[in-house]
Amino acid sequence: MRSTEVIIIGAGAAGLMCALSAAQRGRQVILLDHANKAGKKILMSGGGRCNFTNLYTEPGNFLSQNPHFCKSALARYTQWDFIALVAKHGVPYHEKKLGQLFCDNKSSDILEMLLNECSDAKVDLRLDTSVQAIEKTASGYQLTTRAGELACQSLVIATGGLSIPTLGATGFGFQIARQFGHSVLPTRAGLVPFTITDQLKALCTELSGTSVDCIASCNDQSFRENLLFTHRGLSGPAILQISSFWEPGDSIELNLLPDIDALDWLTQQQAERPNSELKTLLGEVFTKKMATLLADLWFESRPMKQYTPAQLTEIAEQLSNWRLVPAGTEGYRTAEVTLGGVDTREVSSKTLESLKSPGLYFIGEVLDVTGHLGGFNFQWAWASGYAAAQYV
Repeated sequence: MRSTEVIIIGAGAAGLMCALSAAQRGRQVILLDHANKAGKKILMSGGGRCNFTNLYTEPGNFLSQNPHFCKSALARYTQWDFIALVAKHGVPYHEKKLGQLFCDNKSSDILEMLLNECSDAKVDLRLDTSVQAIEKTASGYQLTTRAGELACQSLVIATGGLSIPTLGATGFGFQIARQFGHSVLPTRAGLVPFTITDQLKALCTELSGTSVDCIASCNDQSFRENLLFTHRGLSGPAILQISSFWEPGDSIELNLLPDIDALDWLTQQQAERPNSELKTLLGEVFTKKMATLLADLWFESRPMKQYTPAQLTEIAEQLSNWRLVPAGTEGYRTAEVTLGGVDTREVSSKTLESLKSPGLYFIGEVLDVTGHLGGFNFQWAWASGYAAAQYV
């Protein structure tokens, strides 16, 4: 049996950061993953450009049943620390918008950087190595793996959540947490498109590929970003953001004219251009196709002078507060993250160590900490991985 000081299960963002940081402290580290490649999610993230952090990261960008939990780790390894690492390796990057930092070239620049740091620090990375069983021993943990028996003093679970199973996501981390007495809060898909099945489905299909600036709101949360119509429903950054706050059966509100007081605008248009048709005017703020379809769906398009004040109010309300109830989401298949997970009230916010089973640590997405869209989930992976590495 091979014995080592630290074993980390999961060679994704959090696992790689934890491995390199612990090994740099002089710890002997074995990093295991059941996949044939490390960091698969890193490679496909950000449309292949990896949105690796956000300039404006703060605790308020994260959802958790225990909202204070993330503060300690985020304060000890900040976005500036990760940016310094990126700069050290000469990886070119740019700010896209809203503080989102992306690679100029491709996501593999970030993965190679992490793998090089692991290699320099002598991390023993073992891919294609699934873990069949884990037992607590007097001195730590014993693992039965596809490549034989392993033992360690500290065991770190960095297995991620359930999102994008095609990249190898499983519920293994939750299974281990339960085995050692932890509660796992209900999980669901987050940062995920909505599906629409009612009469609006035809509209979404017709407008598939059309994008529009909007404010999406649900359960006292609002995000201003783009909305994208798809052949199955609604997507785009605004929808992905609000999906994390949506529960089945909830309605969402969309303001399609975020910079305009819709009623003032319509009243002004009616006074200045009484003979112009509603769809013509809407065609100046939306695409012509979207303007025509919305006018046909909600209001009969006719010259502005023919609408009463009450009708204008109704039109304004529909444009600035479009209420709809999604049928559901696309689920884990396309979700960027998993909401819920290991209850952080049973984990130390300082060390990320289990309060139930000494020597067991949880980092990254397996915990009930979920960031907004825009690089925040990667920053949580880096911060939580680094924090645990100081104590393993």
